[in-house]
Amino acid sequence: MKKTLKITYQFFLILSVVAAFVPDFAYAQTWPEKPIRLINPFAPGGFGDTVARPLLDRLAQNLGQSIIVESHGGANGTLASNVVARAPADGYTLLLANLGPIAISPALQPATTLDPLKNFVAITQLVSGPLILLVHPDVPAKNLDELLALALKNPGKLSYGSVGAGSTTHLAGELLSQRAGIDWLHVPYKGAAPVMTNLLGKQIDAGIVNISLAKSYVETGRLKPIAVTTLKRSAVMPEVPAIAERIPGFEVNPWWGLMAPIGTPHAIIQRIQDETMRLIALPEVAERFRQSGLEPEGTTAEAFEARIRSDLKQWQDLAKTNKIVMD
Repeated sequence: MKKTLKITYQFFLILSVVAAFVPDFAYAQTWPEKPIRLINPFAPGGFGDTVARPLLDRLAQNLGQSIIVESHGGANGTLASNVVARAPADGYTLLLANLGPIAISPALQPATTLDPLKNFVAITQLVSGPLILLVHPDVPAKNLDELLALALKNPGKLSYGSVGAGSTTHLAGELLSQRAGIDWLHVPYKGAAPVMTNLLGKQIDAGIVNISLAKSYVETGRLKPIAVTTLKRSAVMPEVPAIAERIPGFEVNPWWGLMAPIGTPHAIIQRIQDETMRLIALPEVAERFRQSGLEPEGTTAEAFEARIRSDLKQWQDLAKTNKIVMD
């Protein structure tokens, strides 16, 4: 009798688990039935559009519905996060997620930003955007070792420009300072253009920017490349070494991905992930990304979530040890 009861209990337990997934599966079978909104955390014409453009038309065609990009710039990208967090978890509102608002802002401003792991579900990492450390040709350093030696001999005098306090370019400089034991001067700007202008004009010694912005300056010899911030060399400039070759484990690799409001049916998340990964693997799509200075990724949801957790911890630790706050 006890054995019969045990078997019956197990049967109903399995049945209840299966039943829990039936509504999601059934809903996903008819999804999408209307256009999908993709919320961009930055202004139109910026890197968000560069990331989305190679994918959207093909993804919309594969899903059978149009995808409308809505730009909600402001507050370091966190306005867009709030729009998506408040949206219904029905698969019709997605976030074009970026390292800044998803992992850096919560690390530097935990009291005023959303928890990315409680408010959103990861879908896939789309691309990464390598950063590069550059110096003016007049700076007497041909490589990272020489630049670090120069900084050590002149504490607080060597300067580097970033696109703003709390940006990935600023944190890359802070992480290098921490890991290499150097003291150099951070000069924040409002965007990459003034960084490049002042670097060319020798108002600053070094600059950290996205590799796509630096390519033409390096090719014409107007600026000198020192190293990229990714774990491995970038396919965009394979001749430029990675900082990790000198400082093992060093990585600042800005990424873009797709996320959805927490509670979005798993079957929908899986379908978007599968379709997107298939597109990113196409040679012509991958090449379009690389022409823009982006590395195609196309990860699973689990790998993307692990990436977010890892980045959150790194920036929380750095913010604490280097006393970094966001403006």
